[in-house]
Amino acid sequence: MKIKLKKGLSLDLAGAVQDLAIAKRVEPKSVAVTPDDFPGFVPKLEAKEGDAVMAGQPLLRDKNYESVKIVAPCAGTVRQVVRGERRKIERVVVEAAAGDAVKLDSKALEPIELLARSGMLSRMRQRPYDIVPRPDVRPRDIFVTAIDQAPLSPGLAWMVDGKAEELRQGVALLAKATDGKVYLSVGDDWTLGPIAGAEMVEVEGKHPAGNAGVQAANIKPVNKGETIWTLDVVTLAKIGRLAMTGEIDCLTKVAVTGSEVEHPCIVETVEGAEIKPLLEGNVKQEGHHVRVISGNVLTGTAEGMDMYLRFPYRQITVIPDGDDVDEFMGWASLSPKKMSTSPSFLGHFFGGKFAPDARLKGGRRAMIMSGQYDKYVPMDILPEYLIKAILAKDINAMEQLGIYEVAPEDFALAEYADTSKMPLQQIVRDGLDYLRKELE
Repeated sequence: MKIKLKKGLSLDLAGAVQDLAIAKRVEPKSVAVTPDDFPGFVPKLEAKEGDAVMAGQPLLRDKNYESVKIVAPCAGTVRQVVRGERRKIERVVVEAAAGDAVKLDSKALEPIELLARSGMLSRMRQRPYDIVPRPDVRPRDIFVTAIDQAPLSPGLAWMVDGKAEELRQGVALLAKATDGKVYLSVGDDWTLGPIAGAEMVEVEGKHPAGNAGVQAANIKPVNKGETIWTLDVVTLAKIGRLAMTGEIDCLTKVAVTGSEVEHPCIVETVEGAEIKPLLEGNVKQEGHHVRVISGNVLTGTAEGMDMYLRFPYRQITVIPDGDDVDEFMGWASLSPKKMSTSPSFLGHFFGGKFAPDARLKGGRRAMIMSGQYDKYVPMDILPEYLIKAILAKDINAMEQLGIYEVAPEDFALAEYADTSKMPLQQIVRDGLDYLRKELE
C-alpha cells in the first residue's frame, strides 16, 4: 500500500544533525519521569522517596487501571517526588546508581499484561482521546510509524537499523493484542524491507505525514465506537526486545539540535536524563538568552537547563529565546532572514536555513475563517470548524467534524502558521479531555 499526502510543510531550520554516529555517551546522575507526558494516566506512587529501585521497576501506576505502569529508566534511589497544586505529582526524580534491572517472564505473561507491566503500554497512544491505551479495550487496528519529519528531527528509521528481528517479534506480540492489522508506515529512508506480520505502507509527503494519527486517518479512519493504538518504530523495537528477552530497554539516542548548538550531534543516554550534561560545552556563548526545548520546536516542552528530558526522550532543540532582542520593526521586518509561510515576507521566496527565535511574532486575536488550517492538516476533516466546535463545547459537532481521529500534534503545524496565534494544540487537548469526561 502507498499513500501520498499533498498537504503539510517541512520547516528548514538551522542546526540539524549531519552525522548520525553517536558522538558521546552520557551516564546521568539523575533521571526523572513526568506524568503529564502520559495523557489519560492518573498517577499513583509505587515507590516512595528514599526507596531503592531497579531499572524497569514501576515508579507509578494508573489509579484507574492498576496494571498500567511507568517504570524507572535506571537503577538508583527515589530522591524526590515533586508535587504541585492539590498534591499533583509533577515529577519523580531517581538518583542513578549501579544496580540490577528487572527481567520479566515474557512467555508467561499475556501480551497486554506484559505491555502494561513493562511500561510499554504507557508509551503508546489510543485514539480516540490521544491517551495511554486502556488495557481492557481491544484495539481495532494498531498503527506504527517509522517516519519523523518534525523540525530538525534526524528521523526514526536509522534508530532501528539491524533490529529487524526485534521488529518482527514486536509485530507478533502486538498482533495478539488486536483482531485487526498492525500497519507499519515507512518513508524513503527505510532499508529493512518488509517486516513479517505487518501491513507495510509507503508514505510520501511533508510534515505531518509522519504522524501515526495522520497515517491512520488516510489508511483506515477511526469512527465513533472504534479504538486504535499508535506508536513509533523505536517503541516497536523495544517491545520486540521485551518479547525476546524480558528486558526493558530504557536507553535512548538523543539528537542535540538547534541554531544555538555549536555542534549538532547524537548523544546516547538514559530516558529522562538531565538535560545539562547533554548540552555541556555545546551551546553557543554569545551573551543572549536561549530557549531549551525537550523535543522539537512545534510540539516540545520548554525546559530549563537544569531540567530533564521529556517523553519521547529523543530530541533537544536550543534556539534564541528572543526576549532580549531589540529589532527594527519587530515582527514586521522585511529581512529575508524572517521565516514565514506568507508571501508578504522575503524569506518565503529566498528560502535557506532559518534560525527563528521563540517570540510569538504578533498578537492573539479572534479566529480568521480563511481555510488556513486546512493546508497543514492532511486529514479528511474541517479543522477550523472543529476548533470552533471545541471552543463552543458542542459535542455533537465535534463528533461530526472528526474529533475521534485527531491529537494535539496533528494541529502543531497549523498552530505555527496560524495568523490568529491561537494555541491550537492546547485547545484540541482540552476538547479531547472534555469529551472523554462527558462521555465516559
